[in-house]
Amino acid sequence: MDFIARNQALMKKFENMINTADDILAEELIAPDAPFFTPASPEPLYGGKGYLSVVHWMREGFSDVQWKLEEMIAESDKVAVRWTLTGTHDGKFLGIKPTRNKISVCVMNFYYINKDGKITNDISAEGMIGILRGIGACA
Repeated sequence: MDFIARNQALMKKFENMINTADDILAEELIAPDAPFFTPASPEPLYGGKGYLSVVHWMREGFSDVQWKLEEMIAESDKVAVRWTLTGTHDGKFLGIKPTRNKISVCVMNFYYINKDGKITNDISAEGMIGILRGIGACA
């Protein structure tokens, strides 16, 4: 399998992993030393467990949160993905009480893949403003 097909298959599995919070898939797909950054933690979170902690953090505010892979462009060691993030603001999020607003936000991420076919980094475009607008926290 060439790198592009491998990376496309990896991202389809990744989509399943984040929507199901599957620990086994997280360990399979993400390098243990891969750092992830989030507004919920002042320090980076690492590996599959770290990434899933971001997913669980999102689910605290949006219990039905889902990511849909809309488009992807893959190269040998990187993948760009446009996601649609949907959910209902039914829990406290960033200190904001539940509004019951439904959100649908476009999110862009760039993933870096090592020679073993594992994600080593995830750089995301700022999707947080879309989430905050969706729950009525800003204009």
